Amino acid sequence: METVQNFINGQITTSNSQRFSPIFNPATGEQTGQVVLSDELETAAAITSAELAFPRWAKTSPLKRSRVMFAFKALLEANKDALARLISNEHGKVFSDAIGEITRGLEVVEYACGIPHLQKGEHSANVGTGVDSHSLMQPLGVCVGITPFNFPAMVPMWMFPVAIATGNTFVLKPSEKDPSLALQLAAMLKEAGLPDGVFNVVNGDKQAVDVLLTDHRVQAVSFVGSTPIAEYIYSTASANGKRCQALGGAKNHCLLMPDADLDMATNAIMGAAYGSAGERCMALSVVVAVGDETADQLIGKLKTQIQAMRVGPGIVDGIENDMGPVITAQHKAKICDFISEGETQGASLLVDGRSLTIDGYEAGYFVGPTLFDNVSPEMTIYQEEIFGPVLAIVRVPNYQTALELINRNEYGNGTAIFTRDGETAREFSENVLAGMVGVNVPIPVPMAFHSFGGWKRSIFGPLNVHGSDGVRFYTRMKTVTSRWPASVRLEEHGSSFTMPTM
Repeated sequence: METVQNFINGQITTSNSQRFSPIFNPATGEQTGQVVLSDELETAAAITSAELAFPRWAKTSPLKRSRVMFAFKALLEANKDALARLISNEHGKVFSDAIGEITRGLEVVEYACGIPHLQKGEHSANVGTGVDSHSLMQPLGVCVGITPFNFPAMVPMWMFPVAIATGNTFVLKPSEKDPSLALQLAAMLKEAGLPDGVFNVVNGDKQAVDVLLTDHRVQAVSFVGSTPIAEYIYSTASANGKRCQALGGAKNHCLLMPDADLDMATNAIMGAAYGSAGERCMALSVVVAVGDETADQLIGKLKTQIQAMRVGPGIVDGIENDMGPVITAQHKAKICDFISEGETQGASLLVDGRSLTIDGYEAGYFVGPTLFDNVSPEMTIYQEEIFGPVLAIVRVPNYQTALELINRNEYGNGTAIFTRDGETAREFSENVLAGMVGVNVPIPVPMAFHSFGGWKRSIFGPLNVHGSDGVRFYTRMKTVTSRWPASVRLEEHGSSFTMPTM
């Protein structure tokens, strides 16, 4: 059985740990390997590798760092299909969704390629008599990324390309549920010319995480996961003097107005609710329908489309499925418990995905698309992030009630409105309490040159990921104010007739 190890100082390192976590193919339920759970010493060794590599990498010119990113980008593009198949086999998402994930991560790499421009400071001449001021955006040192299972490529690439391009070194702790892709990324960075030690991968659980959060050599921590863990990461890292951005959970609401293009909205809601089996922090899990007629029409269209959905393994021959399995047997059981609780608490279960079985994949972790109507805010399925293919419909009488309902929710990651009315869309965009807003766009994930991040209990820390916030997070500003005394000028200089280069 293959064991996924660590990547430290430019090479795969065999762990001395005797603790392992199994890796499963979610479509078949079969164990395909295991991953080492590193101890404190191995985790510290990854930090040491990054620490030793930092001084030289920090002094490497932004242009040379950019060229490594360009080479890494080319390798990602050349190996996209193979990487997507690896994601599909370990995570379970369908192949095209895995391709989409890599593409969104690749966009951040492309953004990081522009670091010579992005990391430029500022300059002011003559702030005083004979005095100039300029600012430097300098790297922090050793940075850490702790990433979730649902996007084993995209979320790490939200972090390390910007961190490395700005001159930091990096230690990635991926999810133990689908860790193999992280080692592929590490090998490709090395092939792209990244010096040994600049990027390291340490696999593990809370034992490794706590070392990363408390070691004094770590300067910054980036995290994506559930809100309780995000709060723990942020409080622990901050208490140990580290800069931290910790992105937590979500309960993303979609506001459906009576004037919306219902066919377009239905198609968008289907993909946003059931794509990737609902295992997305930007999934739409609640539709707030204004008026009973709006809700009834939407339900009719949703049920028709749900019945036509193809659910099965992520990698198949021929026609691709629409939705794959969820990540583990334990997560499947948790989702089914939520569905049962919704029934018990009085929601109308219109489509039940608990009994779904796939011929030839009976042991897979499949949950079918599930649809609830008449959901109210006190119900568990409304309050909790289910992280599965469960869509709840809440009926409200008017726009203002809908807006107040959304704004009362403890999460504020993303939201969307479907309407033909520009005034309503503009008013909603200004007044909704969420960090990312879609107008007739179901999953408003910003492009890499903008920043991703929610509000309220969906994020802990002042700076979001990638975009301009990402560059600010991984650098610190130094302002230099200078005056030069009169000196003897050198009037004679040697001549050079070649093009100046770096």
